[in-house]
Amino acid sequence: MRDSKRLASLFRALSEARQQALMEFAEFLAEKEGADIAAAPPSEPLPIPRPERENVVKAIQRLMQTYPMLERKQIFHEASAQMTRHLIHGVAAAEAIDELERIFARQYQQHLDALNKDPLPS
Repeated sequence: MRDSKRLASLFRALSEARQQALMEFAEFLAEKEGADIAAAPPSEPLPIPRPERENVVKAIQRLMQTYPMLERKQIFHEASAQMTRHLIHGVAAAEAIDELERIFARQYQQHLDALNKDPLPS
């Protein structure tokens, strides 16, 4: 609150041209802050429900959207293996999707463990 009063006082002391420049800079910073927040993936899985009928490809897409914070390359190998089990070895789609959900949940837990182990520097 004190900072906003100080900022308002400083703003009133500026010339009209500098007030305009300060407003433009503040708008730029506000837009950048919004873009930075929007660009950051959510820290928790998104609540995307599993449809009653879903194929393995759609399940992988849904799970990638559910867990956008995960590195895709870490999951690619295991997801590919489930796709192969389904297409080549005849494993039912529901069984492959169940395993995909376990894989993503495990990867998410490993992601959380890594964050807790190595906190961001302050």
